[in-house]
Amino acid sequence: MKKLLLVIDMQNDFIDGALGTKEAEKILPAVVQKAENFDGDVIFTRDTHFENYMETQEGKNLPVPHCVRGTTGWELAPELERLRVERNAPVFDKLTFGCKELPAYLAEHYPEGLDSVEIIGVCTDICVISNALLLKAFFPELPITVTASLCAGVTPASHENALEAMKMCQISVQ
Repeated sequence: MKKLLLVIDMQNDFIDGALGTKEAEKILPAVVQKAENFDGDVIFTRDTHFENYMETQEGKNLPVPHCVRGTTGWELAPELERLRVERNAPVFDKLTFGCKELPAYLAEHYPEGLDSVEIIGVCTDICVISNALLLKAFFPELPITVTASLCAGVTPASHENALEAMKMCQISVQ
């Protein structure tokens, strides 16, 4: 059985930095435990911006510089970075909400397909939902699960709204 755990943007800026939330801080230990004990492959993503962030469309709509490449805020939480190195797990630096390189990577590295993908991380209402829908578009028959208790949104209400939207798109939410 080929299972994949996709850990979305568990970076310092989203946990306790520029855009951190108490919900993201709260899920971190359980996210680490899940990634440590996952019986399958693990892939990480990093939200990645540059010094010109405030000049971008995202910067104009969300004027809080965050996850600027090379900063501490851009780095994965130390516990997850350690785990990523130990597992030799890939990390994708994504310049958009959804990881555009992920579908091609999965098609190339899993030519016979995957049995399932589980998605955890932050922000449920922006990057988690974007990646779940991206994978559903490219792999409509692939069972995709989002583990709600291992995700955190910008707000608890937007987290719940995103979970409901994903359910409507035939993504399993547990």
